[in-house]
Amino acid sequence: MKTPKRLEPLIEEGLIDSVICQLMSGKEAMIYMVRSGEQVRCAKVYKESNKCNFHQRVCYTEGRRIKNSRRARAMENGSFYGRSAREEAWQSTEVDMLCRLGMAGVRVPKFYNFFAGVLLMELITDAEGNVAPRLNDMILTPKQARSYHKILIQQIVTMLNAGIVHGDLSPYNVLINSQGPVIIDLPQAVNAASNHQARYMIKRDIDNLTAFLSRFAPELAQSDYASEIWSYYQHGKLPLARLTGQIKQTIKPINVADVLQVINMVIKKEIAWQRHKQTRWNNSLS
Repeated sequence: MKTPKRLEPLIEEGLIDSVICQLMSGKEAMIYMVRSGEQVRCAKVYKESNKCNFHQRVCYTEGRRIKNSRRARAMENGSFYGRSAREEAWQSTEVDMLCRLGMAGVRVPKFYNFFAGVLLMELITDAEGNVAPRLNDMILTPKQARSYHKILIQQIVTMLNAGIVHGDLSPYNVLINSQGPVIIDLPQAVNAASNHQARYMIKRDIDNLTAFLSRFAPELAQSDYASEIWSYYQHGKLPLARLTGQIKQTIKPINVADVLQVINMVIKKEIAWQRHKQTRWNNSLS
């Protein structure tokens, strides 16, 4: 196929030799299959984002540190340079996550290069060497659904042990190769310790996957791994935790005496306030 303009710099630099075909087009990127020497790889070409995208990303970028103070101010002010810097930071986050999570043992595509707004990485394939399907496009047996769910929960735990929450995990960004699920699309990944919405995000990630996989193994819908995982994480016990998918809720008896004491205190304060107002009113008339 004709080489897209955005991929021409990679050919000029010798990072790729040719473009084989386009694999897909999403809201934020175009995905191509490219040839690099004897290897077939994946090239993710990021699209230019508008202001709306930036507003939608605020919840993901919370807690991300920008070392250059001038760059940080420009990003905050929304200048042309700032918008460009913000987009570059968004893209470089995916590069960072691929490297960090790959080293942590999470099944993500192998990173090769990032140049001119294009991410060059491993092409995930199935057992026959074809492009791996997305989880969302598959029809599974109950056994497969249970197996993939178990693997993905383990991968989410491994990510959290590395301090990371995917933030947008769903059957659409999980590929299935011959060894099982591979997690993709990571520019929105968040730092679990510094992002206040991390707990909500990890629950949404797990709920998205569980809702899909429970279509094939209905009993999965009864699990609550999100609450269990986060509870262990908060108490620093996640690395050694044995997950069950169930969380015990301790219901403590209500101390009626304490409740009545609080009510009486509120009533007394209200009576005192009303008396104070009446006194001021009387004084104003005299």
